[in-house]
Amino acid sequence: MGADSAVTLLPERLRLTLTAIKFSHSIFALPFALLSAFFAANGVPPARTLTWIVVAAIGARTAAMGFNRIADRSIDAANPRTANRELPAGRLSVFYMSVLVLAGAALLLLAAAELNRLCLMLSGPTLAVLFGYSLTKRFTSASHLVLGFALGLAPVGAWVAVRGTIAAIPLVFCAAVTFWTAGFDVLYSLQDLDFDRRAGLFSIPARIGAARAILVSRLFHLATFVLLVLAAILSGRGWIFFTGVLAAGALLVWEQSLVDARDLSRLDAAFFTANGLVSVVLFFAGALDLAVLGPAPSRLLG
Repeated sequence: MGADSAVTLLPERLRLTLTAIKFSHSIFALPFALLSAFFAANGVPPARTLTWIVVAAIGARTAAMGFNRIADRSIDAANPRTANRELPAGRLSVFYMSVLVLAGAALLLLAAAELNRLCLMLSGPTLAVLFGYSLTKRFTSASHLVLGFALGLAPVGAWVAVRGTIAAIPLVFCAAVTFWTAGFDVLYSLQDLDFDRRAGLFSIPARIGAARAILVSRLFHLATFVLLVLAAILSGRGWIFFTGVLAAGALLVWEQSLVDARDLSRLDAAFFTANGLVSVVLFFAGALDLAVLGPAPSRLLG
């Protein structure tokens, strides 16, 4: 292969990599991490801290999704919906993805070391959760909540990056993200209900059926809204952020209205559009609240 051919392949390899790790789905957890960082700083965090938070998020997502693709490659190959993914289709190799996982984990550890001691101490357990999620669907229907917890660690990590301690506010954000993610993951897994049952995999839809699974998803999203209101109260934010929380609640209602047990045709809009808006709206509402209404009383932040 000539140098020109190698250069030509680089953009395609990058595109395949970003698709494989679902990089566009960073819009779910990253805004919550940034929101937590802004609340922890009671304003705009230092640029260096924000940079390393983003680097850590990129490393964590790369490692987690790369490992997931490796662990699930045989399952993906057997599922008609996922058989065309990069690993089962042979467009990327297991060796390449393994290197990507190691690079992502190293990037997370480097960012954690550059932030503070507690971040570094928590990076190992965080990787354990991120990698462990990929195995849970083989033995528990609570896999949706484990995925949610994996994403929920983002606001906790961002808070620790800014303040070097853990407080109630990021833990409430963690719980909110856990139930929010579990709620939309239950909806997303509706499309694999029959396959999961045939393959002996565990999911809430496979266990209790589509109609009841949708009810569970709605309960998870109700819990999300309650936890977001609690986070707003604990953080001492004003009417702008509360308006953002109400908007997020409305988006969750809209998401749930798009999905019917007998019609999954609007699932993509429910999964990506609605949830992407939830996290972005909350971040900008929080940032605007800080900019317009000023810092919260420091005694509230722990």
